[in-house]
Amino acid sequence: MSYHLTGKHLIAGQWVAGEQTFQSEPAHGPANTFPVGTPALVDQAAKAAEEAFWSFGYSTREERAALLNKIADEIDARGAEITEIGTQETGLPEARLNGERGRTVGQLRLFASHILAGDYLDRRHDEALPDRAPLPRPDLRLMQRPIGPVAVFGASNFPLAFSVAGGDTAAALAAGCPVVVKGHSAHPGTGEIVAQAIDVAVKACGVHPGVFSLIQGGKRDVGQSLVQHPLIKAVGFTGSLGGGRALFDLCAQRPEPIPFFGELGSVNPMFLLPKAMSARNEALAKGWAGSLTMGAGQFCTNPGIAVVIDGPDADAFVETAKAGLGDVAAQTMLTDGMADAYRSGAKRIAETAGVKDVLTTTCDLRNATPYLFETTGENWLANHVLGEEVFGPLGLVVRVKDMAQMRAVAKALEGQLTCTLHLDAGDAADARSLMPILERKAGRVLANGFPTGVEVSDTMVHGGPYPASTNFGATSVGTMSIRRFLRPVCYQNIPADVLPADLA
Repeated sequence: MSYHLTGKHLIAGQWVAGEQTFQSEPAHGPANTFPVGTPALVDQAAKAAEEAFWSFGYSTREERAALLNKIADEIDARGAEITEIGTQETGLPEARLNGERGRTVGQLRLFASHILAGDYLDRRHDEALPDRAPLPRPDLRLMQRPIGPVAVFGASNFPLAFSVAGGDTAAALAAGCPVVVKGHSAHPGTGEIVAQAIDVAVKACGVHPGVFSLIQGGKRDVGQSLVQHPLIKAVGFTGSLGGGRALFDLCAQRPEPIPFFGELGSVNPMFLLPKAMSARNEALAKGWAGSLTMGAGQFCTNPGIAVVIDGPDADAFVETAKAGLGDVAAQTMLTDGMADAYRSGAKRIAETAGVKDVLTTTCDLRNATPYLFETTGENWLANHVLGEEVFGPLGLVVRVKDMAQMRAVAKALEGQLTCTLHLDAGDAADARSLMPILERKAGRVLANGFPTGVEVSDTMVHGGPYPASTNFGATSVGTMSIRRFLRPVCYQNIPADVLPADLA
């Protein structure tokens, strides 16, 4: 074992033990002991974050960029440790963990470059017009400012990119907001090592230690006290619809309601148009099977539904997908709870009236094997449950009668992270008829690809109408995600020597 764990929380630069502990449940390797979080620790971390905000919130962009880059350096320096414990805790392969670490440090460095450029400030200036009639205009300037301490909930399925130093944390720190992270109990050791990296970076950069805290484990009271703490000003969350909605409601019920940016999941439907199906249904089916089973289907962008026009091409598509999925061996899921939920979801789909089993398997313990079902467009439209996410490698083929029914299925969708069109040149008219619908349903619309894999960039949108996310105007991936933790302030007739440095 090359990694070293304290088995403690990190509260404002101090490693703090807990009165109660829990054991990790790794896919393989040793179990480790970690402290259970408490509302008292939440209060301590939130107060330290507020204290830190008075300096960090008003720090220069150069100072914050240096911190982000230093965190990235320290995470990379612990790459071998992170991969070792990460594979043990999650069962994910080394290549996946190494790739995810690259994404994690990459988005930290991207945010550093983004804030140095300064465009995110959205600076505006209306010069004074003292002689304007009938009324003069004052000098008006606008700039985006950080909102204050932010709570971040680590995700189960991305132990690095959506967890302790993931996109939410990177965006908040870039904005100038201290962060209190509630670590996920599925990978507490991975979370601690990343927190060690952040701790070293914070101290090396001379930043107030309250800028970051990690609270491990804990029951619901920890999450509840975190989103309801009066010093927390926004929440970033990636997880289940049920858990996210409960926290969203708590945020709304506060004496001071705060924004809750929850990414909650999606079935990410694909619409396979006739010419594309005729020309390459075999390749499409094989590609779908590969995307559906990537990482045991534990991606929020997993394409769980394929909508096809009934006929011989649909028959061939289903048979090829069945063969491809049948060749996939059992994969380890991230937690026992996820495996149980996957099996329950598959049972729910199988027992819905009008659903036909195409490929059923037997999976037990923490293992997942693919399922494939099919139904008609009429039946899908009549059964809301068929549009709900099953987290894992499960696919549902919806056979529609014609393009009119395909559009009806699209209109009946709930909000999605992604919608995909598979089309050839002869499908352009049908695709144009679907586009206005899909734009209303999803944060990202793509063609001739598969939605698994989210590029971290300036243009990416990872969000969508509810229940894909709780705020359709936000993204949790890419540089635009920084907007979640900023608010506009207008400065009227403020002297130049009093204005914030970025406006003066």
